[in-house]
Amino acid sequence: MGYVANENRYKKMKYRRVGKSGLVLPVVSLGLWHNFGSVDNYDNMVKMVEAAFDAGITHFDLANNYGPVAGSAEKNFGKIINGPLKAYRDELIISTKAGFYMWEGPYGDGGSRKYLIASINQSLKRLGLDYVDIFYHHRMDFDTPIEETMQALASIVASGKALYVGLSNYDGENLEKACKILDQLNCPFIINQNKYSIFDRTIEENGLKETSAKLNKGIMVFSPLAQGLLTNRYLHGIPKDSRMAKDTSVFLNKKDLSEDVRRKILALNDIAIARDQTLAQMALSWVLKDQEITSVLIGASKVEQILENVEIVNASEFSQGELARINEIVNS
Repeated sequence: MGYVANENRYKKMKYRRVGKSGLVLPVVSLGLWHNFGSVDNYDNMVKMVEAAFDAGITHFDLANNYGPVAGSAEKNFGKIINGPLKAYRDELIISTKAGFYMWEGPYGDGGSRKYLIASINQSLKRLGLDYVDIFYHHRMDFDTPIEETMQALASIVASGKALYVGLSNYDGENLEKACKILDQLNCPFIINQNKYSIFDRTIEENGLKETSAKLNKGIMVFSPLAQGLLTNRYLHGIPKDSRMAKDTSVFLNKKDLSEDVRRKILALNDIAIARDQTLAQMALSWVLKDQEITSVLIGASKVEQILENVEIVNASEFSQGELARINEIVNS
């Protein structure tokens, strides 16, 4: 017998409205940046996606360059959405992005109309879908007029290849410029995707968080666990089987776990324990403490991590004392 989704999947998960749009998203979404590439185990991917959906996670986030190799995460998820989850397509929000380097030559990167429209066509082919629910421009591109990039996004929606559009890795100033153009084009721009965590407050400093709230746009947060630093994994050093131990990732290296950082992690973990949470659960709850945040993207290498993270829907609110102590630790 094939996969049958848990009939109680929507009873526990909580959902937030995306800005002032008609769309809601689960407070926890699953990102396929890691562990869904050509080098990873397909059966494990299926188990993780099924477990996520059974827990009420309806949103799955990709990009054209996710892998390795680039494009392979979309291919693997395409097999899943056209296999075990095929009957549930209309219950799912599938997003993908384009903006970083994808293929050789002058048209495989950035924000040009040529690149973005070619990218969505390639992504849909890999996914085996007629449309995605959200299509993001993955990064600001100062070599392309912002008008051209926004017009390309509007064209993609008009062609039926995406239902909504989003912007990723934009700052507040350029978000406002982009939003004005998209409004003029009557394009359903609803959400920003940006890095945010206890350790990384960039969106508070570059105007993105404040401007998103002002414009009534949602925020999807990636790297809420600071690439794993805000988990129990590195409390006692560097595990031999970790990405950090291999020291090959550009996003997480041995130098990132200084004695000062580990001291902060241990102190934050004490707060988590007092809240009856794991450090990861507390870090996710912290990101979601403000209503400007629509959802947090978690990554996972096994089902157990997904099940642990979705438990945050029952987390208590932070006291002012807890928030002050977290800031004190981070700034010390």
